[in-house]
Amino acid sequence: MQEENDLGSAKAKAFFDRAVQVAERKNFDYAIDMYIQGLRHDPEALEQGHLPLFELALHRRGEGGKKASMVDKVKRMGGKNSLEQMLNAEFLFAKDPAHLPYAEAILKAAVAGGYNKVAHWIANLIFQMNNAAEKPSLQTYILLKDSYKAIGQFDKAVAACQHIVRIKPNDKELADEYKNLSAELTMARGKYETEEDFRKAIKDREQQEKLHSQAGIVKTEDYRIKALEEARKKIAENPDSSANIFELANALSQMDNDEDEDDAISLLERSCETKSDFSFKQRAGELRIKQIKRKIQQAKSALETSPGDQQTMVELEKLTTKLEDIEMEHYKLCTRNYPTNLRLKYEYARHLVRNDQYDEAIPLFQQAQKDPRRKIAAMNQIGYCFFKKGWLADAVDVYTKAINSYELKDDAIGKELRYNLALAYEQQGKTQEALDVYRKIAQADFKYKDVSRRVDKLRSDKTEPTSQ
Repeated sequence: MQEENDLGSAKAKAFFDRAVQVAERKNFDYAIDMYIQGLRHDPEALEQGHLPLFELALHRRGEGGKKASMVDKVKRMGGKNSLEQMLNAEFLFAKDPAHLPYAEAILKAAVAGGYNKVAHWIANLIFQMNNAAEKPSLQTYILLKDSYKAIGQFDKAVAACQHIVRIKPNDKELADEYKNLSAELTMARGKYETEEDFRKAIKDREQQEKLHSQAGIVKTEDYRIKALEEARKKIAENPDSSANIFELANALSQMDNDEDEDDAISLLERSCETKSDFSFKQRAGELRIKQIKRKIQQAKSALETSPGDQQTMVELEKLTTKLEDIEMEHYKLCTRNYPTNLRLKYEYARHLVRNDQYDEAIPLFQQAQKDPRRKIAAMNQIGYCFFKKGWLADAVDVYTKAINSYELKDDAIGKELRYNLALAYEQQGKTQEALDVYRKIAQADFKYKDVSRRVDKLRSDKTEPTSQ
């Protein structure tokens, strides 16, 4: 079974790589076909397939791409099984990423087919789209509630149910279901004695998944060697083929060693110069970033074995600085060459913030908000930029809007937004407003950052007698 999964992932990757190549040449419709073909082999390839396909859809729409034709709509209606239904709906959604019914069709098929990673992603996207609608759909909230429940996401099922209850406040059945969902969420968390136990169990599960993934990498080593040999044969037969160049570079990078990665980077950079095609430069930058991240991880592992090793600590610091510099330049070039790519703008803006370049970052984050996946994160970053510039009233406004747009008040994002809002209030001198927000966070998570200390301090400041 593992070998079959590896083979499916490898086939899917070939299609995904091809999709990236043709998308960079603005052959968007062909790229959509390639992503869909890849997802047939690896339906839950979220990072490699579904997410970049949606980003492509947004880019294509920004370039004036047309919606699906009537022929496509008829051809892609339904499907003989859940996978076909999901991919047909995703094809149509890629042609019209603002059409909520297509996204809902993806969700229904993903839940029915047990593609939980996909279901979770598309449900979150639908939730944001429906919240942003001028008149949110009751039926969409019901679908979200049922879908989240089906995949065990009871916290989000509760959030969806809250919206339903607001729209139909006098519906007794809905009120009862809201109580039942809340109880199921409590029971799910109640399997662990404390919240710390709950978090530890999640970490343990993630560690097991990591080990399983590593085992899979070992099993596919022979495949990677064969893939590299095949890529070398192709480049020897046709060295000018862009597809062959990308395939060889990818095969080299999969070997995960400096020598092969350096060869891949050199190949891509030479190709960029000879073909005047930035897509080669972009891929070279991605591989260089991957290489440095691997070295950083190796240094961290060495420090775990030998804590306090000064030479390793110095090397780690140098690598971290180098990574920041390379990522900054990489995303700057990418944004310049792909001015409509919202993900690249968001990443470049994040690096600008790290370098205290707030005026340059804010417009990029404002544009990145158009991507529903990054809307809240971008607003949080804008608020931070205003805060650092001393525009405290503007920071408060942005944080408040983000909080009102985000449903899960007590998850990590919700707590961070409220904490940042409280900081802005506190900096403004609005002690009571800051205290009220800090208290709400403490009631949900007493150990969150320094909230308890801030609550004590603000309460103490309020009770101190004024000097005469």
